[in-house]
Amino acid sequence: MPEDWQRALAVVAHPDDLEYGCSAAVAAWTDQGREVAYVLASRGEAGIDTLEPAECGPLREREQRASAAVVGVSVVEFLDHRDGVIEYGTALRRDIAAAIRRHRPELVITLNHRDTWGGVAWNTPDHVAVGRATLDAAGDAGNRWIFPELTEQGLEPWDGVRWVAVAGSSTPTHAVDATAGLERAVRSLLEHRTYIEALTDEDPETYARNFLTGHATATGERFGGKPAVAFELFAR
Repeated sequence: MPEDWQRALAVVAHPDDLEYGCSAAVAAWTDQGREVAYVLASRGEAGIDTLEPAECGPLREREQRASAAVVGVSVVEFLDHRDGVIEYGTALRRDIAAAIRRHRPELVITLNHRDTWGGVAWNTPDHVAVGRATLDAAGDAGNRWIFPELTEQGLEPWDGVRWVAVAGSSTPTHAVDATAGLERAVRSLLEHRTYIEALTDEDPETYARNFLTGHATATGERFGGKPAVAFELFAR
């Protein structure tokens, strides 16, 4: 992965997307003094069948903020698109472009935007919409004529995004050594305890550790043998 950057912005659909996808890399980056901020399109309010959205949304927001703190991220923002029915389009692109203008990152991170996970499992519409909109918004943010209302709101164009890194891609091109950040990645995922307990009957710590270490180890087989977090990197 490129090393000559200082600020990154991660844009995903739901609480826990980054914890399943790339938080070990985030922990390594913040250890190096880099700035990473999170922007979530929704609050994940439709994610737990046994909780009404009005109760679930605030709970998952709290879990996400605690989870981000574990890996050194203090800035977590929510765009308040509706969980489960996030729509790709100009409204979403504009909101993400505004976030990019606010945070002025060199690296933007998002999650798999393709229809499937490796051609095996169908991806969710939210992931597809947010991933695609993030790739587009990286360019929108630098063009003052696409969303001129953002300039009127004091958000000057930012054409400084140099890369968009897609986590969870079935065709990764780059990787980050996960060794130093893996333990914190496990603890970060465990902050989503309510969601995990609704997802599986397995002990949450066992589940989180097995999932993340297994995935990092398998990824590392393609990238030098060390546990790794992989990304598909698009240069701009």
